[in-house]
This record gives sequence, C-alpha cells and structure tokens, in this order.
Amino acid sequence: MKRRRAPAAGRVATLVLNASGGLERDLIAADPEYPMRINRDAQLAALDALLPLLRAGATVIHVTSHWAHLYGTVSQLPEYEPVARSKHAGEEALRARIDDLSQRDVRLLVVSGDLVEGTITARLLERRSRGLHDARGRDSVTAQELARGIADAALDQSLASGATVVVGGPLASVPRA
Repeated sequence: MKRRRAPAAGRVATLVLNASGGLERDLIAADPEYPMRINRDAQLAALDALLPLLRAGATVIHVTSHWAHLYGTVSQLPEYEPVARSKHAGEEALRARIDDLSQRDVRLLVVSGDLVEGTITARLLERRSRGLHDARGRDSVTAQELARGIADAALDQSLASGATVVVGGPLASVPRA
C-alpha cells in the first residue's frame, strides 16, 4: 500500500457519503424513483463534484445499513425495501469506481451499520413493524457508535480500498432470504 501523504491545503481528506431516503411514502407516491435518486444518484453526483478537491491519499466512505449492504441475500422489511435496494445500488455503483479512484490515490471504504437507535429510520420502521426492536434480540447501534466506526475507518490506513467495516450487530445476524 502506498504511503499516505500529508494533507494539502484546501483539499478534502475524507468524504463521507451518508444520504438515506426512501421511507417517505408521499415522496415515493409522487416519484417512485426518489429512493434511487437519493441513495445512488446523489452519492455519485457528490463524489463527482468533490473528486477534483480530494487530495492524494483521501478516503471516500459510503455509509450503508446491514440490510442494504446484503440486499438480495437477506429478508427485507417491505417498508425498508426501497431504501435497501437503492442504497445497495449506490454501493455497487461506487464500488464500480474503485479502479478510477485508486488511480487518483483515493480509496473507497464501506461502513455498514446496524439499525441506529433514535433515528427517524428506526422510529418509522418500529411504527410500521411493531415489535421490530424486541424481535431483533439485540440493541441497536447508537449514532455515536456509528460515528466512531466511520472515523476509525477513515483513520485506519491498513484498510484497503473496497473494504467493508461493520458497526453494530454482525452481518450474520440479519435474517437470510
């Protein structure tokens, strides 16, 4: 692995892509492609817009959920399916850019987080799937734990481009399809 360079003035060292949308029934009713535009297209547009500002040795982090990361291999809550499908599409589209990013000395990491307690996503899913928290048999990850996982990933120079960092419950705990 290349030695990381010192930060260049005015350049971005870490880009965190953490958009999430698709639970908003009214927006999806008006525009069925809304989740894909937020969770895939906006992620790519943000990367493209900021790519000229990324310094050599920069890290791009795509934040996703366990359900989205494992989309197609795990059971989905019907309410979360548009989010999982579109976030998975965003992850795949970003992974397709790894070679281009590597040529610019920029690495891509994926941070997959368990359900984050106290977020609107957790509240909406619990409201629509009563008992979800209890049925999971474990506590959700906190926003602070997820943030620490993202920061630790960004600082861990041993992680190669394309690596996935898991925060919260293990990926194996997500029910398989």
